[in-house]
Amino acid sequence: MQDLKLQLRIRLCILRRSQGNSYTQWFCHMKLKMAEEEDYMSDSFINVQEDIRPGLPMLRQIREAHRKEEKQQEANLKNKRKSLKEEEQERRDIGLKNALGCENKGFALLQKMGYKSGQALGKSGDGIVEPIPLNVKTGKSGIGHEALLKRKAEEKLESYRRKIHMKKEVEERAAEQFRMRLKNKQDEMKLEGDLRRSQRACQQLDTQKNIQVPREAWYWLRLEEETEEEEEEEKEQDEDEYKSEDLSVLEKLQILTSYLREEHLYCIWCGTAYDDKEDLSSNCPGPTSADHD
Repeated sequence: MQDLKLQLRIRLCILRRSQGNSYTQWFCHMKLKMAEEEDYMSDSFINVQEDIRPGLPMLRQIREAHRKEEKQQEANLKNKRKSLKEEEQERRDIGLKNALGCENKGFALLQKMGYKSGQALGKSGDGIVEPIPLNVKTGKSGIGHEALLKRKAEEKLESYRRKIHMKKEVEERAAEQFRMRLKNKQDEMKLEGDLRRSQRACQQLDTQKNIQVPREAWYWLRLEEETEEEEEEEKEQDEDEYKSEDLSVLEKLQILTSYLREEHLYCIWCGTAYDDKEDLSSNCPGPTSADHD
């Protein structure tokens, strides 16, 4: 196609010089000829599709081909041989759908004994009405294999349930331990707070009575800003501090509150200094924090 266009251009250039107006007539003639010719690579040749819209007339050959194909498919379905298992299943279903008649010896014996079709079995008529269903074993496994599979499935399910139960118990135990740790931490923080209050009250009350040195080093709060000389002096008194470090926070609190009640007639939970021991014993609920709740 490209070569043809190139040849046309060359001829056009030659005819322009030689013929003048006759060139125009020849050019129009060639254009019309090219328009009539179809390119075999154009869309009109490539994208040709069969129009299968309903209602349009079909060629006789195409119609016959469709009809033969449909007949062949129907014949294949009819001639398809069923397997032995399928045939047995069909015969069994047909036999189970049909009710027993008088030709059956067992049914005939029942009728002689007074049985009627549709009546329940038993003297009082409270037995079954429908026959016992037929369960045909279709697999190749031996007798008892299905029961074995069922037992294994139950054991697997029981093992899974046991694992879930154990996991749940572990999670509950972990949650309980976490709650206990949290509660113990809160109780310890509360004891430390009560001990600091007791130390502060002890230091203040001892100072009011002109007591310059506490009975024990831990009876008073330590100053946060201590000089290096004071730290060196404290290092020399390590033996006394070791004794106090052996005591727990609860033991320190019990000792210090007893000291405050005996020496100063003071209760940190009441926040009151009483006049005498009789006033303390009658008005104070007790020597512990639980007594004041």
